[in-house]
Amino acid sequence: MSNAIMSVYNPAPVTPVRGKGIWLYEADGTQWLDCIGGVATNALGHCHPVLVEALERQASMVWHVSNALVIDGQRVLAEALTAACFADRVFFANTGCEAVECAIKAARRFHAHNGQSDRIDIVGFTGSFHGRSYAAINASGNAAYLDGFGPALPGYTHVSRHDADGIAAAIARPTTAAVIVEPVQGEGGALAFDDDTLRRLRRLCTGHGVLLIYDEVQSGMGRTGRLFAHQWIDDAAPDIMAIAKALGAGFPVGACLATDDAAKGMTPGTHGSTFGGNPLAMAVAMAAFTEISRPETLANVRTVSEHLRSRLEILRQRHPDVIVEVRGKGLLVGVKLVPNNRIFLAHARDQHLLLSGCGDNCIRLLPSLLLSRTEADDIVTRFDRTCDAMRVALAA
Repeated sequence: MSNAIMSVYNPAPVTPVRGKGIWLYEADGTQWLDCIGGVATNALGHCHPVLVEALERQASMVWHVSNALVIDGQRVLAEALTAACFADRVFFANTGCEAVECAIKAARRFHAHNGQSDRIDIVGFTGSFHGRSYAAINASGNAAYLDGFGPALPGYTHVSRHDADGIAAAIARPTTAAVIVEPVQGEGGALAFDDDTLRRLRRLCTGHGVLLIYDEVQSGMGRTGRLFAHQWIDDAAPDIMAIAKALGAGFPVGACLATDDAAKGMTPGTHGSTFGGNPLAMAVAMAAFTEISRPETLANVRTVSEHLRSRLEILRQRHPDVIVEVRGKGLLVGVKLVPNNRIFLAHARDQHLLLSGCGDNCIRLLPSLLLSRTEADDIVTRFDRTCDAMRVALAA
């Protein structure tokens, strides 16, 4: 029987029909320890009762009305988000990619509004990933994403995170509108930008009238142990930020946050979304925000991630022929491997451990922010067995 789904995915042979916490279950009861988490999306695990209740309550009232009418849930969530960070304004979308699109448009409109419409260049970083739309793949620092999709769009340039002079020169160009950066790269290999680099970006952008955009689609909403990853660093707040994934804890919600100044070009008619900020999404996202932003939740991320990383570091020392490095921040954990990461993922599935692949021959662990130490130990035990299996396979 042919498959009518467009062949853009290559899913693992796992078909979950039910989830609870960090566990997924197939129809026959087969159990999987889920460290993909919908790719950093199911921040509170599967079927958290608070989210289920919020969804069911709102579903019995109204789902969708479009932004032609007032959606009070937008106001409530926007006020909660802006009170928790640098921002003054929020645009609600459905995905991280849409949030990035809004961020890029807002940056260019900012300069046009100020009479500098020639300032359109978006400076990104090699190894970055910002989504799959045409603008987002041009902003992403990986030429492979553009393959077969026509010429690169004008107005996008990329620099290495290690090239301080190149970064400064790109920001200083008179046509530069904004810099876009993931404080912790996800798809690029779970690489965290160091504090000094982000502070320097902030100073350079301010000095040259360039806007600083953070893509916290993956690193935001508690994933690193702060509500947003950049909040670990003083004097490094952005002008614009894109978030999504964990914002809805599994329900499709994205948002572009900005200061009043950065958002001043976004006037009626300049941007929009049919489904963005619909009542159903706002109800679930507000419930998720309340749970994720609890001090207890963020403290758990910090403590359990430290425990998980220390155990993984022991595995690195035990399996130097398999593990090169443990990296990332908080519960955005990357493990750089010696053997092919895709082969490792398959061996991990033999241990009923679901992991996510990413660039630089890494795999990611993206478990629930409510992960316990016992569950972390279970992950490490299965990871250890996977390393043993890899060593046998490599020796064969």
